[in-house]
Amino acid sequence: MSAFVVVLTLGILALAGLTLDGGLALAAKVRANGQAEAAARAGAQAIDLAAYRGSGTVQLVPAQAAAGAQAHLAAEGATGTVTVSGDTVTVTVTATQPTQLLGLIGIGSLHVHGQASAHPQRGVSAFDP
Repeated sequence: MSAFVVVLTLGILALAGLTLDGGLALAAKVRANGQAEAAARAGAQAIDLAAYRGSGTVQLVPAQAAAGAQAHLAAEGATGTVTVSGDTVTVTVTATQPTQLLGLIGIGSLHVHGQASAHPQRGVSAFDP
């Protein structure tokens, strides 16, 4: 009887760990996505003003866009990568979420990723996916 209780208790703890730590990992993923979205928007604000004033063309200054997105990530304490391709800034945030109960069975942390892209707009009149 006692061996059954020990196995059952370990199983219940593992399920509780999956529930608790899974929820924490999901919250960390949502946070990483939010950080990536904000950093991408910050980078997409680096518009080439000379081109815009000269011809009305909205385009990015790639070095400034990458620097703006990285600065935003640093201000939030997040780590990630920034790529600028054409007029799109893409940010990928990586984070590690320490576990609470899954550490009892050897899983000390969970890795989460968030990704977002943004590009500059000249006024918004309709939803553009």
